[in-house]
Amino acid sequence: MSITFSPMDLQMWGGLECTVNRVRNRYFDQLHLSGHRGAQSLQDLELLAGMGLTALRYPVLWEHHGTAGGSLRELPLVERQLEKIKSLGMEPIVGLLHHGSGPPGTDLLSANFVEGFSTYAARIAQKFPWIEYYTPINEPLTTARFSGLYGHWYPHKRSDRDFALMLLQQCRAILSAMRQIQRINPRAKLVFTENLEYVHSTPPLKYQTDFENERRWLSADLILGKVGRGHPLWDYFRDAKVNRGELEWFQRNKLVRGVILGWNYYVTSERFLDHRISLYPPRMHGGNNRHAYVDVEAVRIRRQGLLGLECLLTQAWERYGLPLALTECHLACHRESQLRWLWDAWQAGRRLRKQGVDLRAVTAWSMFGSHNWNHLCTRDDGHYESGVFDIRGQTRRPTALAHLVKHLTQKTPLPTTTLIGKGWWNGPERFCYSPFNTATESKVRRSLPTTPQTTAKILILGANGTLGRAFQWACRERGLDHVACVRNQVDITDSNSVAAMYEQWRPWAIINAAGYVRVDQAESDPRSCQLANVTGPAQLACLARARGVRLLTFSSDLVFDGRTANPYLENAAVRPLSTYGRTKALAEDVVLAIDKNALVVRTSAFFGPWDDANFLTSALRRLAAGERISAARDWVVSPTYVPDLVHNCLDLLMDGESGVWHLANDGRVSWAEFACQAAEIFGFSRVAIHACPGRELNLPAPRPAYSALASTRGYLLPTLANSLERYHAELISSNKLAV
Repeated sequence: MSITFSPMDLQMWGGLECTVNRVRNRYFDQLHLSGHRGAQSLQDLELLAGMGLTALRYPVLWEHHGTAGGSLRELPLVERQLEKIKSLGMEPIVGLLHHGSGPPGTDLLSANFVEGFSTYAARIAQKFPWIEYYTPINEPLTTARFSGLYGHWYPHKRSDRDFALMLLQQCRAILSAMRQIQRINPRAKLVFTENLEYVHSTPPLKYQTDFENERRWLSADLILGKVGRGHPLWDYFRDAKVNRGELEWFQRNKLVRGVILGWNYYVTSERFLDHRISLYPPRMHGGNNRHAYVDVEAVRIRRQGLLGLECLLTQAWERYGLPLALTECHLACHRESQLRWLWDAWQAGRRLRKQGVDLRAVTAWSMFGSHNWNHLCTRDDGHYESGVFDIRGQTRRPTALAHLVKHLTQKTPLPTTTLIGKGWWNGPERFCYSPFNTATESKVRRSLPTTPQTTAKILILGANGTLGRAFQWACRERGLDHVACVRNQVDITDSNSVAAMYEQWRPWAIINAAGYVRVDQAESDPRSCQLANVTGPAQLACLARARGVRLLTFSSDLVFDGRTANPYLENAAVRPLSTYGRTKALAEDVVLAIDKNALVVRTSAFFGPWDDANFLTSALRRLAAGERISAARDWVVSPTYVPDLVHNCLDLLMDGESGVWHLANDGRVSWAEFACQAAEIFGFSRVAIHACPGRELNLPAPRPAYSALASTRGYLLPTLANSLERYHAELISSNKLAV
């Protein structure tokens, strides 16, 4: 079996984030975190084959299956995995080391690294002689920088000499491994991978960018035998005390056949060096021995924007003239940006092929997401970025990216109208810093086009409420075209009014953020509560089903009676205690009976920076004023940070999700403990918080003693502690709370 290409083909490959990096004596294992092991791994492969992938970058990692000396452990599961990939019609591109330093007993500077690794590679090739494509070591230059220049990963060195030696060790290991592999299988080919970087700068730092823009090619140059006496970085190696013979070895042992150059491009792959350090926070200051400067993402500072993937791949083609592939395509961002990033890469790839560039494939990376890359995998704080599938539930849930991949490979319909338009990296919202004077910066911003709007809108009902305002804020931030309606613009209890609303705006999705929210007042006004919370959503569901519109509406933790000690899951029986809770429970049944594609989100105990009326903000204001507050110590809830809620709701809409979902931050506290945790973060004393039994508050509507929410469908929101920290930062930065 082999990867074949017709002149007009652009293939879709897939890849699993499989980094196993070492920090001190701890190994961080992405495959372990993603659960891709055992029987689950075989089920995962079935899912990936359904995406229409022609090839799969697949790990058979040295740390997992070998020893420092290169001997193999038992490989029964690996045999089943690779045979299954082959039987499913995908070509495995086997990776042997992914940002790693090897098993215990070796590392990137060890004398036994090259021999141990190449021995391991040979034994894998002997075990699987039919495998044709290998990535022996992923991104050797990037790994050498992180391990030898910046000290992030083991063995935590910080010098040019250590960087140079680690790079040479990895590149020598790649060539030695491929020599061994090709002796066993002469058809075997190298799919080389490296970060496709480019560095911009202010004029005084041009010498530094000249150096870094030559350095970005070093690993490929070494593999292909291009580092000789005339190479621009020959003297750099010599200054790093690298023996001339070590460099000349690469010219004698260069790989001359069977090479595909894979490049990985991220929105952070282009950097900007700025000598004007006073314009940036002190934590960002750095430099070399000649200049102090900051190193930031070019997209966040450079008025001309990025060179972009198409330009940089063209540079690689012109430099080497070898077949190319985009071997990682991923963006950690909101769903529509993930979609647009992959869409842009695919369209760039198609244009390049028409121009004669031999670009073989675009790789949808992080098929099951990635973990802790927000801290460069230096610690495990539970941070997860979803990919083509989201693993935060009992099943692997396909996201809108999965639908896009299938559209590109199998010509299925586009996943959502929100794909159309340019990503934030092309608009003025990309700027984070202010390197220009105010007048110049304003002129630059005005000269840039705003993010193009989508061809269809999101309609937000209940524009003046907490959720309505939050959804408007989120849509503006994300460049999603939307319109917001208040109550006097549309009566959602009237079918004619609802139909007229649809005809005016023709939305692709309707977010029902309207409703009766006065829990206690509902006890004396049940009719109004019923109209707003049941009749209105039912009318919207009728319209959504008839017009094929996506509907999002909200329910509450108050549909439960609280007679439990465990968090409620989506399938738990509802037994509301209050009038408000009964209307929400009835609305769930009615809406889903009418429109099975509706999305019903149960949530709880809002808090957020844009709403002064929520319990927490009100409590903190009173504490700041020196007042005492009372809060129930025996009513347990799952507080929900509104920015987290609305962003995840928008993602679920784009993913095409339906049915009942529980969305709340991961944390269960009483109202009193909730207030105490926030008070500590803001520097207030707990003494002013009176933790009392809920009955002492004398509220008209009965509340469940325990209404914490959990989920079988996915814990999408961060921990409560994480959200409280961000809530604190937002209120302080915006001066919305005097402390």
